[in-house]
Amino acid sequence: MSSEASWGQNTQQFQQIFGDNLAQVLRSLQQIGAAGTPGPVAPLKIAPEKLQQVQQQYLEEARALWNQGLQAPAEVAAQDRRFSSADWKANPVSAFSAAMYLLNARTLMELAEAVEADEKTHNRVRFAVEQWVAAMSPSNYLAFNAEAQKKAVETKGESLTKGIQNLLKDLRQGHVSMTDESQFEVGRNVATTEGAVVFENELFQLIEYKPLTDKVYERPLLLVPPCINKFYILDLQPANSLVYYALAQGHHTFLVSWRNPDAELAQKTWDDYVEDGAIEAISTVQQITGAEQINTLGFCVGGTILSTALAVLAARGRDPVASLTLLTTFLDFTDTGILDVFIDESFVKFREMQLGKGGLLKGQELASTFSFLRPNDLVWNYVVGNYLKGETPPAFDLLYWNSDSTNLPGPFFAWYLRNTYLENNLMKPGKLTVCGQKVDLGNVDTPVYIYGSREDHIVPIGSAYASTQILPGPKRFVMGASGHIAGVINPPAKKKRSHWTRDDGQLPGTLDAWMDGAQEHAGSWWTDWSTWLQGHAGAQVAAPKGYGNGAKFKVIEQAPGRYVKQKA
Repeated sequence: MSSEASWGQNTQQFQQIFGDNLAQVLRSLQQIGAAGTPGPVAPLKIAPEKLQQVQQQYLEEARALWNQGLQAPAEVAAQDRRFSSADWKANPVSAFSAAMYLLNARTLMELAEAVEADEKTHNRVRFAVEQWVAAMSPSNYLAFNAEAQKKAVETKGESLTKGIQNLLKDLRQGHVSMTDESQFEVGRNVATTEGAVVFENELFQLIEYKPLTDKVYERPLLLVPPCINKFYILDLQPANSLVYYALAQGHHTFLVSWRNPDAELAQKTWDDYVEDGAIEAISTVQQITGAEQINTLGFCVGGTILSTALAVLAARGRDPVASLTLLTTFLDFTDTGILDVFIDESFVKFREMQLGKGGLLKGQELASTFSFLRPNDLVWNYVVGNYLKGETPPAFDLLYWNSDSTNLPGPFFAWYLRNTYLENNLMKPGKLTVCGQKVDLGNVDTPVYIYGSREDHIVPIGSAYASTQILPGPKRFVMGASGHIAGVINPPAKKKRSHWTRDDGQLPGTLDAWMDGAQEHAGSWWTDWSTWLQGHAGAQVAAPKGYGNGAKFKVIEQAPGRYVKQKA
């Protein structure tokens, strides 16, 4: 009997099975969309004509695969990099399973897109289906993964043994290995720029770096990294270190190294990180250098903390900062991108009950959340390589940093969730009281350099641009290619990617309007920032010969210090 005839006889049964499965999918989508929503929820709906269109397309493509049997699916599956190796093509059963999976995955995503619901529910459904689809890939399972099977045969089972060892190791350390972590050590081959810790309190250490030039600009530069990660993303290795680059440009550079919170810091709040963190660091740099004003840079949450600190200082009548650089930073949380799927009143209330009065948000929970924003790249890719193939991932400094997680104090985290992601209070003049002062970012009239990454999934590029509409001082906005980290850590010597500027000084209300007058430039945005920063750095003076300033601020220990070495 021909495959055409066989298909015809089974079409009615197949359509019934598909209809039953589709109903189950819709029930699952309903549960996903209702997650976190109090009270009764209206059923999710898909327009009948759209549902019929998806069903018809699925049946046609499934019929084509059925008729091709075990021949052409290899070419279909090869279009996805998970199935692109020759081993998948050489194994007809694996190739067919990959092709069928891709059809099912595409159909599920079309159903998710077709759901008629409000934007948040729609985004939740899409996100959950993406997770589901990524987890169900046949490449994730030894029974279907042709590459892993072939390697097991060729190594006489050694790859499977190694995979089990890798799995047990990762279970012990509490996270999936993304790189060969044995190849890195903080202070030995990452975070190696020469310097010394010249101040510390219970929240942070202040690192002063040794100048690389005979003369430095009279206004020092203070870097405030995010407290949800280790600082050495800004100082991985000399070739890709923003710290080293700033020193080479003649800036007397200081950096905040946040302590990895333990039980002693479980009560710390947003106010503490602003007052005893950013404000204390600014004051200390002023005292060490004698500078009336300093230049500052904040990255991600570090930029949000730093901007809040400047608003508090402005309310106190103080103006200690000559310029502010914000890298992939939220001030306006109207569009929080994919992270919005987690945020609603019930979720925030739960976190406030759980952590608002004390406790720690564990670093591994944060790290897992961010990894599953890109599940194929940052989760399943390593599950396949580490466990099914028994491979050791290559050494990569950025992924080592990504795995070096940090905790957060519960009260800090709960305040941050409600007042930024949920209620977007930071941008509302006078809405928040921080460190005893009403916060108004409109009073922060410091010249500011605002950088956003075009493909950023943590701080969407439109949200980075939105800061141009909040801060009133002279502003320069620059957009870089790539994402949240790779877009920022893009040294000029690599000659990679590109960036966009607009030199007419116009900052219209939307990013799209800004782009209409923007120009693309090959290579890193660092050189553009360096030119801008020089204009706010003052005259050049003789570089200091030592660290600190004598009696009050002395060397405590050599950089990178012990705080950054604390594990979550």
